[in-house]
Amino acid sequence: MSTTSSNMLKVAVVGGEGIGPEVTAEAHRVLRWFVDKRAVPVVLREAQYGIVPYLATGHVMPPDTVEAIEDADAILFGATGGPETKEVPPEVRKAASLLKLRQKYDLYANLRPVVAAPALSEAAPLKASVLEGVNFIILRELTGGIYFGEPRGIETLPDGRRRGFNTEVYTTDKIQRVARTAFELARERRGKVCSVDKANVLEASVLWREEVIALHKAEFSDVELSHMYVDNAAMQIVRAPAQFDVMVTGNIFGDILSDCAAMCSGSLGMLPSASLGPVDRFGKRKALFEPVHGSAPDIAGKGIANPLGSILSVAMMLRLSLDRAQDAALLENAVGTALARGARTADIAEKGARTLNTSGMGDAVIDALNALV
Repeated sequence: MSTTSSNMLKVAVVGGEGIGPEVTAEAHRVLRWFVDKRAVPVVLREAQYGIVPYLATGHVMPPDTVEAIEDADAILFGATGGPETKEVPPEVRKAASLLKLRQKYDLYANLRPVVAAPALSEAAPLKASVLEGVNFIILRELTGGIYFGEPRGIETLPDGRRRGFNTEVYTTDKIQRVARTAFELARERRGKVCSVDKANVLEASVLWREEVIALHKAEFSDVELSHMYVDNAAMQIVRAPAQFDVMVTGNIFGDILSDCAAMCSGSLGMLPSASLGPVDRFGKRKALFEPVHGSAPDIAGKGIANPLGSILSVAMMLRLSLDRAQDAALLENAVGTALARGARTADIAEKGARTLNTSGMGDAVIDALNALV
C-alpha cells in the first residue's frame, strides 16, 4: 500500500500526567506496529502536556503541543490530573484542560464501548453469568450539560455562608445530534437505543427525553427506543448489563455510568474511548482517543498500570478515523488472545496469578499480533 503525506492520518501522541505517559507508550508501540507491519497510513508526532512542560516552560500545553494538536486529525491522549496539579495555578490549568479541548474542537460524541472478556470472568467483580454476552456502548454527550453550563461559581452570601452553583443546560441541537449518532450507531449493531435521563426531577432531562422521542419518530422508527432514569440505569448495568446495546445520555450521567460499567470488563483500566467532532465538508472529523481511567497518581511511575484501555483506544482510532475495520478487529483479537494466554496486570489478575508490568502487557499484545498475522 503506497501513501503520500496528503492522505496520511496525522496523529498527536500526548501522554499527559500520572500513568498517562506509561500506558500511552504501549499504545504508541502498538500503533507503530500497525504502521510498520500493516502499512497503516499514519504520521505520528509526540507532544507533552501537564506538569512536566509547565515546570519547564510555564505552559501546561506548550506551543509545540498546541501546534501538534491543531495539526492532527486524531489525538491519542493519556491522562490528566494528580496531586502535583496544585503546583499549577488553577486558571492556567483550566485554560489548557481537556474540557477546553473538547469545547474548542466540538468533540461532542464520546463513545465508551463496554465488552466483557471471557478470559477475565474469574477476575471481574460481577458473576460470569451476569457478564455473558455483554457488549454495549455508552454514548456520552460531551460538550453540554452541567460541566459547561453557565452561570457557575462559588459566592459568599450576605450572611457569610458560601454557595457553590452549577447549571445543567441542554438545547435542542445538542440533544438531537448526539441522539442521531446513537440511532445511527444502533443501526450498525443490534438496533436498540436506551436513552438515560432524570426526567422525573430535572427540566433539562424532560427536554432531553422529548427531543429524543421526536427524532426517533421522525427519522429512526426502525430502531428500538427505550428510556431509563439514571439511578435505575446504574443498577441495571451491574444487574443485567447484557440488555444494553447503545446507551445515550448527557455529560455527567455518562461520566458516572461508564465508570460503573467498568465492572463489566474487570477494571477501569480496560475501557477505551473515542471523542468525535462534527464531520466537516471534506468528510473528516477531529477525534480524541483515550482510556477512560484517570491519572491514578497512587501507582504513577511504578510501571504497573494496565495499558489495555489505551491500546484498545488505538483499535477505535483504526476503525473510526482510519476506516480500517479489519485492523481494528485484529487488534481487539490480539488483546483477547493475550488475555486468554494469561497476560494480566495487577488490576485484572485472579488471586495468586502472575502479573505483568505495563510494558510486559504491551509485549503480550504485540506477541499476539505477530502470532495472528
